[in-house]
Amino acid sequence: MAPPPSPQMLGSKERSLFTQVVKNYENKQYKKGLKAADQILRRSPNHGDTIAMKALIINCQGNAEEAFALAKVALKLSMKSHVCWHVYGLLYRSAKDFEEAIKAYKSALRLEPESQQIQKDLALLQIQTRDYQGYVQSRRAILQQRTSWRQNWTALAIAQHLAGDLTNAERTLSTFEETLKGVPPKTDIEHAEAVLYKNVIIAEMGETERALEHLDAAAKNNPDRTSVMELRANHLLTLGRKEEAAKVYRMLLARNPEYRDYFEGLQSALGIEKSDVKALKNLYGDYAKQNPRGDAARRIPLDFLEGGDFREAADQYLRHMLHKGIPSTFANIKALYPDTSKRDAILELVEGYAAGEAPPVANGSAEKQPNSDKDLFKISARYFLAQHYNYHLSRDLNKAMKYIDEAIESVPESVDYHMAKARILKHYGDPKKAAEMMEEARELDLRDRYINTKAAKYHLRNNDNEAAIQIMSKFTRNEAHGGPLGDLHDMQCVWYITEDGESYLRQGKLGLALKRFVSISSIFEIWQEDQFDFHSFSLRKGPIRAYVEMVRWEDHLREHPFFSRAAISAAKIYVKLYDQPHLAHGSLINGMNGDHMDSAERKKAEKKARKEKEKQEKAEAEKKDKKAALDLNGEPKKEDKDPKGELLLQTSEPLLEAMKFITLLLEFSGRNIQAQQVGFEVFIRRKKFLLALRTLIASHALSPTDPITHEQMFRFQQSLSKLSEPLSPKAMQVINAEFNTLLPASTDLTKHNDEFLQRNHNSASHVQGYLKVRQLIDPSSKEKNQQDIIRTLALDGSSLEDAVRGLDMLEEWKAESRYKDDYLVAAHERWPEASAFKQKVD
Repeated sequence: MAPPPSPQMLGSKERSLFTQVVKNYENKQYKKGLKAADQILRRSPNHGDTIAMKALIINCQGNAEEAFALAKVALKLSMKSHVCWHVYGLLYRSAKDFEEAIKAYKSALRLEPESQQIQKDLALLQIQTRDYQGYVQSRRAILQQRTSWRQNWTALAIAQHLAGDLTNAERTLSTFEETLKGVPPKTDIEHAEAVLYKNVIIAEMGETERALEHLDAAAKNNPDRTSVMELRANHLLTLGRKEEAAKVYRMLLARNPEYRDYFEGLQSALGIEKSDVKALKNLYGDYAKQNPRGDAARRIPLDFLEGGDFREAADQYLRHMLHKGIPSTFANIKALYPDTSKRDAILELVEGYAAGEAPPVANGSAEKQPNSDKDLFKISARYFLAQHYNYHLSRDLNKAMKYIDEAIESVPESVDYHMAKARILKHYGDPKKAAEMMEEARELDLRDRYINTKAAKYHLRNNDNEAAIQIMSKFTRNEAHGGPLGDLHDMQCVWYITEDGESYLRQGKLGLALKRFVSISSIFEIWQEDQFDFHSFSLRKGPIRAYVEMVRWEDHLREHPFFSRAAISAAKIYVKLYDQPHLAHGSLINGMNGDHMDSAERKKAEKKARKEKEKQEKAEAEKKDKKAALDLNGEPKKEDKDPKGELLLQTSEPLLEAMKFITLLLEFSGRNIQAQQVGFEVFIRRKKFLLALRTLIASHALSPTDPITHEQMFRFQQSLSKLSEPLSPKAMQVINAEFNTLLPASTDLTKHNDEFLQRNHNSASHVQGYLKVRQLIDPSSKEKNQQDIIRTLALDGSSLEDAVRGLDMLEEWKAESRYKDDYLVAAHERWPEASAFKQKVD
């Protein structure tokens, strides 16, 4: 094999052109850069650095495949060129393959150890991948090359802090301070932030006394007075110097009398125990007098007062709020509702107001209030009662509707009252009427973004996706490919995309649903990647404490509820695709219910769907022949090649696709029982029994009586008993040891299931779990199970959600039509407004 050609040397003219190529790349003048690179390569076709720069520019133009091919050619020609290795690392970084990028950067550094740019690029990737030890080394190397820059010292301190080396982090900051020739001016915000950051590090070391001394000595003139006072108060409280801490907390409350943490700090500083109600009452009473317009000092005492004291304080608070007609009154109060005695006292008071009790006189004078104020007081009380009876802990929807209708009759132009009525209709189980009512509320104030987004959400809950996107389009620029929806994706409007996906899932449009859930995952990926720019930005601008908080927050990013919702739903779709592969092609026919068709119906529907798809593809091809739409910058709009998610559905490995979500769910949302349960569904189908058992144990630990976990335990036991090939002795040993703690091998399964029912016989969801297990143990009990599921509707604790789930169970069991009809009639009698049970009754 012939050796590679030697790297070519450039003449003076070509060297000048190469410098121009680099500048063109940095200034994003890609066409000029390519032209200059081609000029060099015509004379020196084997110049690896030029080929590497050309690859970098081509990558920026969106052709990653060609760029990587060129970069490999450049490396073969110039294996000892740090430029080629650096470019190779940049290409891998753009492809989000950080491990390979780090390897390439390290190779470049071995060839050019003095390069600050390569060292910085390596450091950024190390913090991005949380390689803290490597980050410390890189930052130390950068500092040694340029010791005069404060940000290099700060970056090393941050690296040491995040790596857990607090002592050296403090020493690094102190060393730089010693190099300062004079006292920095007050306007030096970067220095002020560094001082407070150093104080935080000292406190985290547990040296609170020294942290307080440092704060007193170094932060006297710090412009961030609030942070200084908060740190000082916390240090004093930790040291037990409560009298001094109390003074600082009082100063903080003078600045912000609505911050609950300051009140709690003052309470601790004064040594007032939670049981000392009299002292607490006096404390908050004093602050209520000092700040008569404030809320916190009036509201907080309701948490600890009891009996007559509570009733008196609640009366004063409610009168004060309702007299002003403040719509958020119930939102402020509902946290007290788990305490039934407080809930009953509040109800008694507000019912008295609504019945005609006069509002309080102004300023304690004998002068009567105008009739309009009396009317407002009564109307606000009715609005409060409507919310009270709509709340899940005190729900009586008929009373809630009565009170809200009275409130709307008195103030027909109130947006808040119409919104409350929409919520009541939602809890009745009628999403159509709820959406119509929310639309009425929206039309009362078309410019208010909040009510518009609420209306869009209710349309999605009613599965009216077109109406929802039409409303949202009023607040988007509609420039992206896909119109308003494309803009919402660009704006990362996660609530809308999640609700849109769940709507399509209810409709059985699996492709569109999966498309939305994958989009949510992509948005979280972007949030993860977006921190990359802040690694350098925060060092330049100086918000060090906020930056450290951001890094720690990013480590728990995927614990966010929106990610969990999307990931669980996506995993469930992939499980369904595994169980029913025809849905990958037939979901557009009949969605989630395609499995209930007989073969002739399915064949006919698939033929119709194929024709519709061909017609659609023809129309799309005609659109592509036309000139591509341009955005405001004259650039072609990005085109979505799979707008309906059909390609996502047609995956050959649905369980492997599900694992992309399950892995993140179990890592970051381990205390979410739904995440554990959907993980079980994936693992049991992949025959990963040890992993399935782990999720089962986690679910049981989170909720030992959960009905889904109860069912999964029996399914796990059945799966083990039906193995085509035995597991390894070691695996069986682990399974027997661990699973026996949940369901001992000697257990009589029927008896165990019956005992589960006896313990939870008043809960519809638990009875449903019992029936599912009975169906597994004894398939011949199918008819009896169908009869028993109808009886769950009569249980006192049965909810609308339980009833809908029961209907789904009948569908899953392919129940006879007479049982479905009986179920619908019984459910309709109990929930006459619920649209889910009107399909056969009407």
